[in-house]
Amino acid sequence: MQPFSLTLFKSSNCKVRSGFLFPLAFCLLSVAFYIPPHSSLPAAAQTTDARKAEADRLMQQGKQQYQTGQVPAALNSWQKALEIYRALKNRQGEGAALGALGLAYQSLGNSAQAIEYGQQQLAIAREIKNRQIEGWALGLLGAAYQSLGNSAQAIEYAQQSLAIAREIKDRHREGRALGNLGAAYFYLGNSAQAIEYSQQSLAIAREIKDRQWEGMAVGALGLAYKSLGNYAKAIEYAQQSLAIAREIKDRQSEGIALGNLGGAYFYLGNYAKAIEYSQQSLAIAREIKDRQSEGAAQGTLGLAYKSLGNWAKAIEYLQQSLAIAREIKDRHGEGLALGNLGGAYLSLDYYAKAIEYTQQSLAIAREIKDRQGEGAALGSLGIAYRNRGNSAKAIEYTQQQLAIAREIKNRQGEGVALGNLGIAYRDWGNYAKAIEYTQQQLAIAREIKYRFGEGQALNNLGVAFLKIGNPTESEKMLVQGIQVWESMRQMLGSNDANKVSIFEGQAKTYRALQQVRVAQNNPIAALEIAERGRARAFVDLLTQRLSTGDASSVIATAPNQDQIRQIAKAQNATLVQYSIVYDSFQIQGKQVGRESAIYIWVIQPTGEIAFREVDLQPLWQKHNASLASLIVGNQEFLAVRSRSSFGSTQPQLNLPTLHQLLIDPIQTLLPKDPNAHVIFIPQGSLFQVPFPALQDSGGTYLIEKHTILTAPSIQVLDLTRQQRQKLAQKPANSSSALVLGNPTMPSVSLSPGEPKQQLSPLPGAEAEARAIAPLLNTQAITGAQGTKAAIVQKMPQASIIHLATHGLLDDVRGLGSAIAMAPSGSDDGLLTAEEIFDMKLQASLVVLSACNTGEGRITGDGVIGLSRALISAGVPSVIVSLWAVPDAPTSELMQSFYQNLQNNPDKAQALRQAMLTTMKTHPQPRNWAAFTLIGEAE
Repeated sequence: MQPFSLTLFKSSNCKVRSGFLFPLAFCLLSVAFYIPPHSSLPAAAQTTDARKAEADRLMQQGKQQYQTGQVPAALNSWQKALEIYRALKNRQGEGAALGALGLAYQSLGNSAQAIEYGQQQLAIAREIKNRQIEGWALGLLGAAYQSLGNSAQAIEYAQQSLAIAREIKDRHREGRALGNLGAAYFYLGNSAQAIEYSQQSLAIAREIKDRQWEGMAVGALGLAYKSLGNYAKAIEYAQQSLAIAREIKDRQSEGIALGNLGGAYFYLGNYAKAIEYSQQSLAIAREIKDRQSEGAAQGTLGLAYKSLGNWAKAIEYLQQSLAIAREIKDRHGEGLALGNLGGAYLSLDYYAKAIEYTQQSLAIAREIKDRQGEGAALGSLGIAYRNRGNSAKAIEYTQQQLAIAREIKNRQGEGVALGNLGIAYRDWGNYAKAIEYTQQQLAIAREIKYRFGEGQALNNLGVAFLKIGNPTESEKMLVQGIQVWESMRQMLGSNDANKVSIFEGQAKTYRALQQVRVAQNNPIAALEIAERGRARAFVDLLTQRLSTGDASSVIATAPNQDQIRQIAKAQNATLVQYSIVYDSFQIQGKQVGRESAIYIWVIQPTGEIAFREVDLQPLWQKHNASLASLIVGNQEFLAVRSRSSFGSTQPQLNLPTLHQLLIDPIQTLLPKDPNAHVIFIPQGSLFQVPFPALQDSGGTYLIEKHTILTAPSIQVLDLTRQQRQKLAQKPANSSSALVLGNPTMPSVSLSPGEPKQQLSPLPGAEAEARAIAPLLNTQAITGAQGTKAAIVQKMPQASIIHLATHGLLDDVRGLGSAIAMAPSGSDDGLLTAEEIFDMKLQASLVVLSACNTGEGRITGDGVIGLSRALISAGVPSVIVSLWAVPDAPTSELMQSFYQNLQNNPDKAQALRQAMLTTMKTHPQPRNWAAFTLIGEAE
């Protein structure tokens, strides 16, 4: 009989807070405990004893059951083996069975039971003087104590295991002991120490050519770097871990690595990527019947959908995660799922439900003596009561969270609790206490090099100092906070999507610094920060693509006020930049954040800068609405399902209120000449404002008085101008314009789970294309000729591109927004923003005469969608729509636009005249006001 060996993995869930605003309570750490496959668990030498052979068979059977996720079955097999070994008085076999049972209970989240078995195994190992088994038992005990949040005890056992491994020169056990030490320090929030131990563990794995452990050590390094806020490194290591798992065909490790990638992208704020990788992890877990990993993947998916605001999906996944934990009797996983469900209901403002779930999570943590989980649950309760307006209760719970973090020496958790106390005292109006606690949080974040926590602390200190009327100290804190955020973005290199994602959590610091500088009566310095805090990833991307050298590490510098003036002069336009200011208020005893003001800067073509501030409180008082809800209401009024259908009877638009808020305060600063360019630079929900349709008190539309363009930032305007100049320098070619109208429509699923149906034809779009093509000296492409393959082949050479068809909006990811074309071969006929993003176009103008082509995912970096993709691909001027445009009026408008363009190369003036012409026959704004020109007018 071959010596018995056992290869086990433990994928344990830890509770790491991503910041002090809310606990995320998840990560996948795959280094808790491992027995190398070549090592033998002690069993008697070869024997003919039938009962001994049966016990050995049960041990092997349990091993197979465990590795396929059948942990209860494995427990049963090992328990029977234990009984036989004890009856035979086989101490070595008894020790092996005890260790296996301990690991099984550990995987089920019953760490107390795992410790009981581990202690018995340790006693036997010492009794029979087997140093190797002693080291393994110590490793198991360390892992079990770690799961209970007792990192100090975990470190003590791991160090003893390490000492034995070095004494008996067991390099495998030495590597694993070092890995477990790294895990313990990771849980303590000491990621620098975790990295040091994990790197030593990795070195041994490479030395002894243990690819499996190498992959796990690399994965642990990724988690540690994620905790430090170095997301580029985190993703790099997670990708390496994934590559190794796939190379050695280790499906379980592959699933773990995919889960870790999902977690890294989650913390980065790239929820689409988090979902993509977590879905892959979930598929593997189901394939190999690993129920625990299946539950973990569903938990991550639930958190990602929660962050996207898809509450139904989030709760569905979290409930599934909870059900699995209860099915496999994983008490630790059950507590985690309950806590995350509490967090989901907290985000929905269902405080009673949130508190109910979190209390259950707390009860489980106390039952299984999980001190770290107990602290996380107490922190969540504190946040729930704080949001409910009960600051006293919030402080009480958060103080308990802080006490536990200090008891178990979790420095990162201590910082989280201190930050939450700071926020609670700030909401209570006790700013001195708020500053005191937040300064302590800042000191810890800097000590453990936790960049995210440092940025959050600096932001909250800046807000607190502003509240007490100390703008000088506030500015100092916020400037330092912005430096932290920008250093984190620089670590992401040239990855545009990740820069966009990470900025969402950082934008508040830029907004706060604007408020400080306005309070200091320095609005022009506030404009510099407003510009520095928008479209930064887009600016970096365009700068890199315009660069002639190695642009992989190009980081563009935001313009100062003199450069902003120069850009306005170069554009020969009046620039209008908006910034929405937010503040927190007590409403019915609850602390809520809402828009409090709009900052508006007007930069004249001469370089003169004026500033206006608009108070939004009257909007709340008179209309009981936010700015965002007012804009959305107008959008819903204007929107129609497709280019070919719209209703005739509609309620009155509220466009005059938007004019009152956005235009009236600056009306006297706008040019008197209607042909002079006015370039609006919106922010947030203002990207959805139909500026041409805004009406003054006399009923006059803004387009009747001004020639309008838009841009995501002032610096992007400078870069689109450079794009135009670059195109002008290219030798003239004979390529013609590309005009597509009403291609044979593809079939799409308009909602997840719905069957595909063919999009309706657009006869007006076909007439539009046939009328426009002669003006551009080309032939219109229509019907079955308008395949995606044919159009994509022609696009890089076209001088002007006009696409009159259906548009599909993706407001979750943005890059899934698409233009409908005829399918052919294996393609679906949808040209997505993601595909356009990687093109190299030389068109001076692209017109997307379709529905919602200017829409997408609204971010701090602007609108992620078709327009951004086209400009990134090299197009300096893009015309897109803000809603689902009606077919016939759009056809008329576009024909008028190109006719005007024949006589006047100014695209903005040509679009304005087309709107004015269409307005005469189709007076409702929905028929003529949807389109906007982004970028260059000429």
